[in-house]
Amino acid sequence: MARRPRARTLGTLLDEMAAARGAAEAIVWRDRRVSWAEWRDEAETFAAALLALGIEPGDRVAVLLPNRPEWLVAAFAAARIGAVTAAVSTFSTPRELEWTLRHCGASALVAVPGFAGRDFLGPLAGFRAALPRLRSVVRVDGGEGDGDDPAGPGGGDALAWEDAMALGAGNREAAARAPGPGPGDICYILYTSGSTAEPKGVTLAHGHVLANGFDIGARQHLTARDRLWLAVPLFWSFGAANALPAIATHGGTAVLQERFEPAAAIETIERERCTVFYGMANMARAIRAHPSWSPDRMASMRTGLTIGTPADVRFTMETLGADELCNVYGSTETCGNCAVTDGRDPVEVRLHTQGFPLPGMEIRAVDPETRAPLPAGAVGELAVSGYTTPGYFDAPEATAAAFDAGGRFLTGDLGLVGADGRVRFRGRLRETIKTGGVNVAPLEVETVLAEHPDVRQAHVVGLPDAERDEIVAAAVEVAPGSGCGAAALRAHCRERLASYKVPAVLALLAAGDIPRTATGKVHKPGLRDMLAGKRG
Repeated sequence: MARRPRARTLGTLLDEMAAARGAAEAIVWRDRRVSWAEWRDEAETFAAALLALGIEPGDRVAVLLPNRPEWLVAAFAAARIGAVTAAVSTFSTPRELEWTLRHCGASALVAVPGFAGRDFLGPLAGFRAALPRLRSVVRVDGGEGDGDDPAGPGGGDALAWEDAMALGAGNREAAARAPGPGPGDICYILYTSGSTAEPKGVTLAHGHVLANGFDIGARQHLTARDRLWLAVPLFWSFGAANALPAIATHGGTAVLQERFEPAAAIETIERERCTVFYGMANMARAIRAHPSWSPDRMASMRTGLTIGTPADVRFTMETLGADELCNVYGSTETCGNCAVTDGRDPVEVRLHTQGFPLPGMEIRAVDPETRAPLPAGAVGELAVSGYTTPGYFDAPEATAAAFDAGGRFLTGDLGLVGADGRVRFRGRLRETIKTGGVNVAPLEVETVLAEHPDVRQAHVVGLPDAERDEIVAAAVEVAPGSGCGAAALRAHCRERLASYKVPAVLALLAAGDIPRTATGKVHKPGLRDMLAGKRG
């Protein structure tokens, strides 16, 4: 069994692992291989650069990068000097990017010029004046989108990554002398959708992330020999607060893929002899359907984490050959997971439960109205205490509403804790849509649709989907005679929303056709049935 690290902050973890694992591979990306000692040295150098750029403890360093070594270097560099990594989605539209940078009050931005067809630094020029706290932009080149002009609009005054590292190299002593954060200090702001029109910035503390990450890895029986295949984005909690601390606290290797693509996944898993899978059933289906898949190419896989129906979990196990794959339950607010099956539990346990609460976590089912604890086996709202978020960034009212009087985080999920102590997820109490493992707030999509000049009203729900768990569906009333159609409304959404939030089903309805309750409220179950009938 692996020994729990003594470190209780990200920076000291890197020091500890560099001392113990020095020359061993910590990060693999494409043909680049970074040892633990090199990761530590690069993080200290970039930390020195941040200090030279005026970054202070508590400042937010926004990181807008796909999965690549610079994400890890920047995040751990910020952690060394007590700054906070605000993770920004590479799915962001200009609207979403501006909102995120303004909300977190970023003092520095580390970004690629563009990614997957998105331009980041160009649009930044148009709204940077509205971000007075944003003093420095560090540009990272050499990834996907290399054809973008790195000195184009918005990138002209950005400091190249190589120049930032050169700046830091002359300031290393300052980084070494800088007082580090404590275990209770914030290391991450991770953005998640919920019931509100805008995402919420979930804050997570160093000590909680490391302690919970080690325990997640222990359920998978990780060791320093394990190699994690990671195409799940680091800007989501499944990456930054779950997979990364799980493998890092066990001294293993993170094998990064910039974004999921099945042929590259198969090739990377086979070439790097990856042993740990983090992903959803839709990823496993894409891998299985690819002509280059074969069981032999997955022979190195052993364990990992996934969610889904029993059929989904079994299919993923069989496709990846990961006989010790774990089923999990959790959220960003609970450091990624709060319950995980043991990889060596019987298969039926791992198919039909989400396992015992992790050490340091307490999970109970409560009455959704009274918050009174329910007996074993009774379905209620799952409430979690232990390694949970200290709160939402700059949102005291949302923070207060998220916890009960006893300080337990109210997940908005239905489930039970059985007489055996294992957690069983039973669905969502709130209206949040989960598509491909990612949360979408119906209100955010409704708000964007309502911004179209021809839209009178819009209502959004989730529909069951075999591939993605749920898909986003919308019923929209447009002004009579406007000529506005579904294609125009989707184009309007694509300009303003990440691709996974754009309605896959969009029906134009007259006001009288939208089902309502006796009191005039939209009847969401009836709306789901109606939209399901219009699907396809």
